[in-house]
Amino acid sequence: MSLLSKIIGPDSKYEDDIPYTYEARIKIIDGTEFNSYFADTICALVEYLDEKKIEPDGVEIYEIFKDKEIKLNSGYCVSKDGGWLSRKELCASFTERYPGHIHENCCTFDDRERNVEGP
Repeated sequence: MSLLSKIIGPDSKYEDDIPYTYEARIKIIDGTEFNSYFADTICALVEYLDEKKIEPDGVEIYEIFKDKEIKLNSGYCVSKDGGWLSRKELCASFTERYPGHIHENCCTFDDRERNVEGP
């Protein structure tokens, strides 16, 4: 990553037709409060949730854009049997949602960090 990229961030963060970041909200305390986890890619976020054994049924995922947030339909991230999709399955799932951004061996999100931030 170049010095300029470290300062202004990855190029894909400036694309208006894909999210700036993603947020997973996990309900706690009778559903009135929640913990939030943030990641620059959906695959990093879902992988993290799966590794931490956080089940999909208690999670809401939001696409965060510069000027809005959209609650994501869980069908994009969850298999028919109720588990999290693998990274490869996520790519296939999001191909139609982000037309022109996901290709067989690469995607627009490749320039982003795969870290997850949260409580």
